[in-house]
Amino acid sequence: MFTGIVTGTGRVRSLSRRTGGARLCVIPPRGEQPFRRGESVSVSGVCLTALCGGRRFEADLSSETLARTSLGLLRRGDFVNLERALRWGDRLSGHFVLGHVDAVARLRAIRKAGAGRVYRFAIPRGLARYVVEKGSVALDGVSLTVARRRSGEFDVAVIPETLRRTTLAHRQPGQVVNFEADVFARYGRAGALARARREASRR
Repeated sequence: MFTGIVTGTGRVRSLSRRTGGARLCVIPPRGEQPFRRGESVSVSGVCLTALCGGRRFEADLSSETLARTSLGLLRRGDFVNLERALRWGDRLSGHFVLGHVDAVARLRAIRKAGAGRVYRFAIPRGLARYVVEKGSVALDGVSLTVARRRSGEFDVAVIPETLRRTTLAHRQPGQVVNFEADVFARYGRAGALARARREASRR
């Protein structure tokens, strides 16, 4: 589990296709602690398992990961957001992020807002019920608040510090990012729907 507070950006060393998936190798930022074999790491919002210990991060990507996320579009030299897994007792500065990407969201527009920016995204198909104003979303692993919600789209305001620390500063309209709905919105809505169905069945 993660918080959506990116600790640094790594650079893709390679993405090699293999039968049934691919293998990703990322060079972390300077000063990053060595990875441990088997640990979970969020790579642009996708929870991946380290294949070995050491200074670089390697992980296998399944066909499902390639189909559902943007990782299959990566090229050598691209930057990715990195976050190590949450430890018991850590501060929760963002929101609970599982690293289980629901879909990709396409960036529609960017506008300046003071020193920051406002990004407008299309809501991925079938996920509109989980996007609410002032609710949380994770975009490429970054915990963000929905500033405005409209039919089929939503806005997030990104402050300069987030632009400096993450890959969002390099995103352009037309590109896609990994989208994960807030886990509480997901299960809260599912619970409400289940209750409504039970009540309807009693009538």
